[in-house]
Amino acid sequence: MVATVTEAFRVEVVRSAKRRRTIQAQQLGDVLRVSVPASLTEAEEAHWVGVMVRRFEKRAVVSDGDLRTRAAALAQRYDLPVPASIRWVENQQQRWGSCTPADGTIRISDRLARFPEWVVDYVIVHELAHLLERGHGPAFKALVERYPRAERARGFLIAKDLEPPE
Repeated sequence: MVATVTEAFRVEVVRSAKRRRTIQAQQLGDVLRVSVPASLTEAEEAHWVGVMVRRFEKRAVVSDGDLRTRAAALAQRYDLPVPASIRWVENQQQRWGSCTPADGTIRISDRLARFPEWVVDYVIVHELAHLLERGHGPAFKALVERYPRAERARGFLIAKDLEPPE
């Protein structure tokens, strides 16, 4: 077991001969335990530990509970519906957020966690607007434009899409 320290927590790496392909991380208090196959090279291990550390640091920035509170406040402020649920997700690499109007659920890409709050708020407002309007037509745009920094946030996100991925 190898241990290192980051700003957020101490990292323990557990190499397992039984583990073949999967990498798993679990936060136990202030320790992030990363389980890797014993066959990984040191460079591969360092890569995957870095991936897991970044993933868990993002989660520490804003919890799902904080996201629910923000969504409720934004819904009230801009006269939009409150979602049934809203949560961070790791599997959205092409979108900043998504919405299922049928059940009122919203998912926000965890890539946004390191962006300014006003950008995250814009994406939340965008997804809240989808609870009323499914498409991106004029009625939808009018709902989103209630958010005063909408144009600025769109520009920020366009610029981020032009950057190479980390």
